[in-house]
Amino acid sequence: MKIGNREFELGKHTYVMGILNVTPDSFSDGGKYNTIEAALKQAEKMIEEGADIIDIGGESTRPGYTLLSDEEEIERIVPAIEAVKKRFDIPVSIDTYKGNVAKAAIEAGADLINDIWGLKYDDILAGVIAESKLPCCLMHNRKEKDYKNFMEDVLADLCETVQIAEKAGIADNKIILDPGVGFAKTYEQNLEIINKLEQLHALGYPILLGTSRKSVIGLTLDLPVEERVEGTLVTTVMGVMKKCTFVRVHDVKENKRAIQMAEAILNG
Repeated sequence: MKIGNREFELGKHTYVMGILNVTPDSFSDGGKYNTIEAALKQAEKMIEEGADIIDIGGESTRPGYTLLSDEEEIERIVPAIEAVKKRFDIPVSIDTYKGNVAKAAIEAGADLINDIWGLKYDDILAGVIAESKLPCCLMHNRKEKDYKNFMEDVLADLCETVQIAEKAGIADNKIILDPGVGFAKTYEQNLEIINKLEQLHALGYPILLGTSRKSVIGLTLDLPVEERVEGTLVTTVMGVMKKCTFVRVHDVKENKRAIQMAEAILNG
């Protein structure tokens, strides 16, 4: 799969997507990187530590987050995308579920659209992605946790997402799926979906796992957000073992090393 100017080998390696939140209120690092200087410094650090993609987000999606206007989100993300693309030779993803924001991000140089609503929030987003011919990561999400059979329902929801993508004209080889850990799931369901990640391969798309510092780790270990690195590493190793193509993380160096060790064992 080509993202930006880089080819990603599917099924052979787990790549690291580094999180860059240019927000004042993200659950883990809100306010740390919401100036261009701070954002560039953090991007440089993640690249040096081995990030394969930088994922820029302008709106916090933590529980109870405040919905931003398109204009406000665009004002946050466009300068950051342009600055990172100008300074560094690395693919850049934009974390948004809004069509107008995605349009602005694409014009600014974004290489991938990362949508936490799996094309089910904004009617125009699928068309925007299709027209751009860029790859996209489509996450499992829903408004209510009203599952009859949890894993079957998740797979059915993701099938609906893929159908929306195909109807809009997004090519099959441009789609990545994300199980949506931490979104519309109970604590127990978050553990279950990490444990059963291999079931998502039945859909035939590369998988991105995003668990970094999330509440499922905090609740399991009874730890605050700044002490969840070790728990995240365990989920990353699970992702490697279950053939995820990408992990989306805050702590690039530690996760990169965990992947390298896990792959050495699996390939040894």
